[in-house]
Amino acid sequence: TDDDVIDSHPFLHGHDRFLYMVDSGDVASAAAGQVKGSYLNVAAATMEDMYQRAEFPKELGSVVIVNDLVIDWTAIQSMSNWARRNDMILHMHRAGHGTYTRQKSHGLSFRVIAKWLRLVGVDHLLSGTAVGKLEGDPLTVQGYYNVCRDSYTRQDLTRGIFFDQDWCDLRKVMPVASGGIHADQMHHPLDLFGDDDRLLFDDGTIHHPAGIQVGAVANRVVLLVLVKARDVGKDVLVIGAHILRKDCAFLCPLTATLDTAREITFYYSPT
Repeated sequence: TDDDVIDSHPFLHGHDRFLYMVDSGDVASAAAGQVKGSYLNVAAATMEDMYQRAEFPKELGSVVIVNDLVIDWTAIQSMSNWARRNDMILHMHRAGHGTYTRQKSHGLSFRVIAKWLRLVGVDHLLSGTAVGKLEGDPLTVQGYYNVCRDSYTRQDLTRGIFFDQDWCDLRKVMPVASGGIHADQMHHPLDLFGDDDRLLFDDGTIHHPAGIQVGAVANRVVLLVLVKARDVGKDVLVIGAHILRKDCAFLCPLTATLDTAREITFYYSPT
């Protein structure tokens, strides 16, 4: 996922960056025999630039483009319309989430933003994690996910839903958990959000001491082990960490990532 806004620079050409991303995805897909995708951020200073950037990944065969909240609502709506016309998936990056989830007195709820973005017509939305960098009250974050996934959202004060909402035939949004999640925490989003969401492990993959590829293997194994344990009736929230330590001790990449993840914390005071 190349989801952050990075403009073209003499030391990092945007055109080449896109080419490297798509080529890497194709190589990984061929090696694994699985479908792999490339998420390319097309955010720019003007609509003309964004349309031009979006055309490039489309020509390369990518089916997903990424945008950020920072481009503002009119631009988001315009890019959503472009994505519909061109059969592309629009993935909304979480830029600004540090404010919504860490800042306690900003006066704006991400629940409102999630509703706006569903109305706009985006396809994916980084909706919080409840652990990692985007810590928050688990039930409140679960409420964000429900706003994205429900056909009819019922009042649920424990999850911050204050009134019933009939979404009629409005398209649902696929919520995405991303933001510092690592293998030692994976049982939390799995238990909290279920299967109808997407998990992105950028930091949780890159920080592996043996490299990114090994980190990806470790994360994949962790997810498969926890899903299997849940499907046979085990409470992964309660015993998830024990399952990983006990059942995966034979896998060196996973042992290394768990040892590294144990030292990672995001405990700092909100601004």
